[in-house]
Amino acid sequence: MNIRCGLCAVALSAVAGSAMAQEYPGSGAPAAWTPPIDDTPALLFLQADRSEFRLGRGNTRYLWDTQGWYGRDDNKFWVKAEGEAEFGSGVERAEFQGLYSRLVTSFFDLQAGVRQDVGPGPSPTYAVLGLQGLAPYWFELDSALFLSDDGDLTARVEAEYELLFTQRLIGQPRIELNFAAQDVPELGIGAGLSDVELGFRLRYEIRREIAPYIGISWERRLGDSADFARAAGSRAGNVALVAGIRLWF
Repeated sequence: MNIRCGLCAVALSAVAGSAMAQEYPGSGAPAAWTPPIDDTPALLFLQADRSEFRLGRGNTRYLWDTQGWYGRDDNKFWVKAEGEAEFGSGVERAEFQGLYSRLVTSFFDLQAGVRQDVGPGPSPTYAVLGLQGLAPYWFELDSALFLSDDGDLTARVEAEYELLFTQRLIGQPRIELNFAAQDVPELGIGAGLSDVELGFRLRYEIRREIAPYIGISWERRLGDSADFARAAGSRAGNVALVAGIRLWF
């Protein structure tokens, strides 16, 4: 009797092992089970982080800063676009980036791709290598190195933080730093820390996806960048009141 029970147990184990072997790839579920739910579907996200008018000393400008991605948690394709123009003068500068993004830590993506600048002056093309994500203490960080087709190396670091006064009223301080490894006179860029921008925006979220805001922005060119700006008849620094809307889908 014990021998028969032992043989039956061995047979049942073999059948169970065969069933377990016929599983859905990567899920660990037996074939007889209901197909598992894919909890990492490919998604689409679009955001206009800044879409605003700027009232500064002697001019009125509009600025856009948008980005979006399509993909899964660990692999995404990013598109970024930003630019600035003065009313009546057309676009002064604009840039477009196409990036492959790979999740490398729980909070940061490593990004690589191409950036194309457009405008009335030179329009260089850059190779891009960047890191974007959420730093400790909930700072949103976006940093990148740019190598132009002329061999010029530049870098940019952007950081933002959100202050929740209420669930709908949110303050957002922001800083942007631009660096260059060499002078690029045709673009008005000096070596070292070339320019700084500080801003604060106060938005009200009518819905999470729709948030008008007001704020202030201060920007300053430094070193040779300031000299290039003055030589071209422009100011080295400016303060502007801003008003715009933040959208995401």
